[in-house]
Amino acid sequence: MGDTIAAIASGHQVAAIGIVRMSGEQSIVYAQRLFTPSFGGTLSEQKDRKLVFGELRDVKGQLLDLCLCTISRAPGSYTGENTVEFQCHGSPMLLRTLLDNLFRLGARQAGPGEFTKRAFLNGRMDLSSAEAVIDLIDAETEEAVRNAAGQLSGAIHRKAESVYSMLADVSAHFHAVLDYPDEDIEEFRLRDYCEKLRNGRNTLKTLLNSFDHGQIMNSGIPTAIIGLPNAGKSSLLNALLGYERAIVTEVPGTTRDTVEERVRLGGVTLRLIDTAGIRETEDRVEKLGVERSLSAAESAALVLAVIDGSREEEAGTAMILETAERADHAIAVISKSDLPRRLGTLNTSLPQLHLSSLNGEGLKQLEELIAAMFPAPSVPAGEILTNARQADAVKRACESMEAALLAMEEGNTPDIVLTETETAMQALGELTGASIREDITDRIFSRFCVGK
Repeated sequence: MGDTIAAIASGHQVAAIGIVRMSGEQSIVYAQRLFTPSFGGTLSEQKDRKLVFGELRDVKGQLLDLCLCTISRAPGSYTGENTVEFQCHGSPMLLRTLLDNLFRLGARQAGPGEFTKRAFLNGRMDLSSAEAVIDLIDAETEEAVRNAAGQLSGAIHRKAESVYSMLADVSAHFHAVLDYPDEDIEEFRLRDYCEKLRNGRNTLKTLLNSFDHGQIMNSGIPTAIIGLPNAGKSSLLNALLGYERAIVTEVPGTTRDTVEERVRLGGVTLRLIDTAGIRETEDRVEKLGVERSLSAAESAALVLAVIDGSREEEAGTAMILETAERADHAIAVISKSDLPRRLGTLNTSLPQLHLSSLNGEGLKQLEELIAAMFPAPSVPAGEILTNARQADAVKRACESMEAALLAMEEGNTPDIVLTETETAMQALGELTGASIREDITDRIFSRFCVGK
């Protein structure tokens, strides 16, 4: 990491302000070649994290902009290296010109997430905090923002570190007694550590149990709206969204493919998938739509089975309900409640509600049912796991601690117990980045945008 990197950090659209940043040993040197403070002195003489107004010129001395610049010296910067940030007027061409001039001086284009990757490699943040950066950028709800901010401040790291430290104490005591039998070291007894191991395991279990909600919080709940043709599926989608997203006609089979949208409902984000009506058909295009509908229902975490309440039960209704019942969560939505009801009693164990997409009747009840199905975990913001890599590391650490406790209960020798505790330490090291392969870190930071 001896080279100096630079990138546009504010996107490539016209905006009021555009940002170009650098990180590396020569950052301040390169910036000083292009930027002159308006009130005297040089850029290198300025204090850290102080915005300085001045003239920005290219390598030939031609004026580019009047802008702001700030420097941060190693090791107290975001990346742990010398850094510079230009805040210019937001012309994409101006930012590109500035970047080209920095390249001429010796900087190179930063890769995706390379600033944050350098912060991690230089010990400015652990890996769970680094991953929280992309979660914060991608956050679409206030809950997701608060959780990402908590992780960025080290909430996951503190949980993992407390368990790791306890396991390290157990391991250190055991090896001290083993390696120095003649020293006056307190006897190692497994039972003395049983409660600590149990508490550590419970801490990790609580963390792991938050993962399902973390996925919901970040990605939304895959929600399939299924039913027979003309049951009111597209009307329900439009009612939930609050605008006409799907075409609605009285002609059955209007929807031929899946239509996907996101909506906030019941305190959670739903990834709504409006599907083609499920029925037997010889139409090749419609048949493909039906196949996609069934596939969407099989992979959904929530299925809304829409049944037309203004008609008597039709052939195929039982199949719709059976398909919904196979999902983890499902609701039978009896549609068109603004019309006279002709539908009899449904033979299903699913929760049922009457709903009118026309006047909104039943939408509040639907929201309450969904909220009850997907309650938020009772853990503080920042302590909700949000990605599969983190969850896998915590799961493996949990399993090793369970094995260690079982070995203690069965009266196994300390070395067997210690093998499991050290395996748990390895897994926790992967969570925080203390022991992680380079190819894994490359994969993690490739998700980031350039300039972050």
